[in-house]
Amino acid sequence: MAGAGSGTAAGKHLSELGLTARSGRDPRISGLTVDSRAVKDGMLFAALPGARWHGAEFIGPALRMGAAAILTDAEGAKLAAEALEGSSAALIVAGDPREALAYAAALWFGAQPATMVAVTGTNGKTSVATFTRQIWMALGHAAINIGTTGVEGAWAAPSSHTTPDPITLQAMLAEAAAAGVTHAAMEASSHGLDQRRLDGVRLKAAGFTNLTQDHLDYHHTMEAYADAKAALFTRLLPEDGTAVVNLNGAGGAEMLALAEERGLKTLAIGRDPLADLRITGQRYDATGQDLRFDWKGEPFQLHLNLVGGFQAENVLVAAGLAIAAGAAPRDVFAVLPQLTGVRGRMQLAATRKNGAAVYVDYAHTPDAIETALKALRPHVMGRIVIVFGAGGDRDTTKRPLMGAAARAHADVLYVTDDNPRSEEPATIRAAVLAACPDANEVGDRAEAILLGVDALGPGDALLIAGKGHETGQTIQGQVYPFDDVEQASIAVAALDGVI
Repeated sequence: MAGAGSGTAAGKHLSELGLTARSGRDPRISGLTVDSRAVKDGMLFAALPGARWHGAEFIGPALRMGAAAILTDAEGAKLAAEALEGSSAALIVAGDPREALAYAAALWFGAQPATMVAVTGTNGKTSVATFTRQIWMALGHAAINIGTTGVEGAWAAPSSHTTPDPITLQAMLAEAAAAGVTHAAMEASSHGLDQRRLDGVRLKAAGFTNLTQDHLDYHHTMEAYADAKAALFTRLLPEDGTAVVNLNGAGGAEMLALAEERGLKTLAIGRDPLADLRITGQRYDATGQDLRFDWKGEPFQLHLNLVGGFQAENVLVAAGLAIAAGAAPRDVFAVLPQLTGVRGRMQLAATRKNGAAVYVDYAHTPDAIETALKALRPHVMGRIVIVFGAGGDRDTTKRPLMGAAARAHADVLYVTDDNPRSEEPATIRAAVLAACPDANEVGDRAEAILLGVDALGPGDALLIAGKGHETGQTIQGQVYPFDDVEQASIAVAALDGVI
């Protein structure tokens, strides 16, 4: 399923996929792929422009493997002119071949769950998509969520990207629909939106959480990053769709304005008096929070078994998406107390004998670290200890900002390795430590977690930030088994004499 689509045995003509060859030919296509190594007789090969090379460099091999059609842009057609000369394969030249491929994939696979929503934002996408799926399942629907943690719910599948490539995505949706799935909530990453991976997905509603610094290694500027996120509302959401926007989140007011300018229906959440789902109060305890909110002026109060004040915003964005997609508001509110935390998102990993709690969270940006620590504070009577680092081969400017956020909101800091990837780990740690020079530097992540757990006294809490649900650590191209939750449990067991 990764990159190739087999479709029906009979195949489909190019014209059935919304594509037209330069020469007017309309061959029957046996499948779609963006990987020249996966080409089989009769397939369409999409030669797409990339950051390091153009897919047109592989048109020659694709033709030798039996490709019946090539989809590319004008540059790709020029690059592959020699390989295409004398070929009987159909050539489709598109102004935006990624967009053309996405819609062709949607037509190729055809079926999707009848009710689909998507959510974008720097932080909170996984939680919102998962909570939306949990709401639907509690209401009796066969539902899934698709994103960073794979495909979960009534039908499950692994996924290597937050937002899969369009062929993989459309194949997933078709298989899910065939398995009886009627509702699906997707994470829409900025990369996925920029690369048109969601084009062709039929959405009823779209959500926005927040916009803070991340992925500048790809987008280069915050303006470009914001534009990529905004595309979910300015381009992808149909005119009869609903935009569900968190006004509390950075960039929320701007995103709501863009949706309103386009004439979309909107559903705002937050503390703003004009919000449709307005938070009016929160009260915290050791394991959760009481939430009071208004729905268009009518008050509701319930208990959430979720740690972190920001989770109330995520829950209400999910509730808003469910309502916008057709669920009755009162039915949605009735099931919110049943929601459970997302793996690796403010997850209670272990508890020491002295009552100190250990949490694992995916926070890997300055804003996410600040938000997680500030949200944890009302639940903690003692000190907050944090173990964190920064990933390699990613936005380097956020590293000292992460250190500053941790220093401002935690009491004891351990700077360690995250996923160094191809970079020298000590260099990454030094960039983080530049903003928190008093922090403890412990390169080995397992040792850092052990020391963090050992530092916990009664009433304290430890936040292990950065990797969340991940079960591996990437170092110099190798992925080594590593699970923060597992390491936390081992450390607590060893220090408390359980093993």
